Amino acid sequence: MEKIPLIVSTDWLEQRLDDPDLRIIDATAFMDIPADGGPPSVQSGKASYQEGHIPGAVYADLLNELSDPDSPLPFMAPPREHFVKKMTELGLGDGHYTVIYDQGALVKNPVVAAYWASRLAWQMHYEGYENVAILEGGLPKWKEENRPLTVVQGNYAPATFTGQRRPELLATKEDVRQAMDDDNVILINSLSPEDFRGESNTYPRKGHIPSSVNVFFGLHADQQTKQIHDDAILREPFEKIGALDPDKKVITYCGGGIAATWNALLLNKLGQKNVAVYDGSVNEWASDPSCPLVTGE
Repeated sequence: MEKIPLIVSTDWLEQRLDDPDLRIIDATAFMDIPADGGPPSVQSGKASYQEGHIPGAVYADLLNELSDPDSPLPFMAPPREHFVKKMTELGLGDGHYTVIYDQGALVKNPVVAAYWASRLAWQMHYEGYENVAILEGGLPKWKEENRPLTVVQGNYAPATFTGQRRPELLATKEDVRQAMDDDNVILINSLSPEDFRGESNTYPRKGHIPSSVNVFFGLHADQQTKQIHDDAILREPFEKIGALDPDKKVITYCGGGIAATWNALLLNKLGQKNVAVYDGSVNEWASDPSCPLVTGE
């Protein structure tokens, strides 16, 4: 089986829709940030999937089925057995390659980032899945190009999976505490500059983790064409902070471990292999008064 790239085009996917080894996943969720500030609300995209999706696609529910049911925090990676059971029931396992798409990052916001798709791809990589790609531009681009849609629910035969977990892809609160004083680790805050500086009311405590630098997740694609910038442009914000140095480790974080996976994926695309995602992110960090936050630049 061919080794697929981390990000594939709509053309690439449409040419392979009939490949029996292909698995397509709709990972749509809808996040809405209140106009007057405050925490975002998130809804499952399952109803939207049922109204029309890419032929063959199955729906993976990050909100309700692929997060840790016992965690007080949303979207935490679930126990391995829980995740693998759900994925193999959907038909994801050995001998397949997977393309994941979503409908964009935020409701009523033009910023282009496939961070629900990248979140699921990160969870799959964490559990040892290989050959997983994100669809560039997601369902909005697919629809704009008048590519085929269906309301027929995808149905793959149950799969077996033998991959091994890759614990180095996940950073804990303790890892981040140590990284604050470690010159060999670069902490990237993936939120908006306003969130980073502490000028918003999105989280219970304002600001960013000391020593972390801001690379906004929404920088990396063209809002009109929905295409990811070429590598030369992608490299600039990461290069400026030394995050592409192969001798450094990078930890990305955001509010709840979603947008952080988009930055992590693009770092991988640019050749940085040593990237972990702080799964708890600001949701976890800000809820612990012993964890420091700083405001401003």
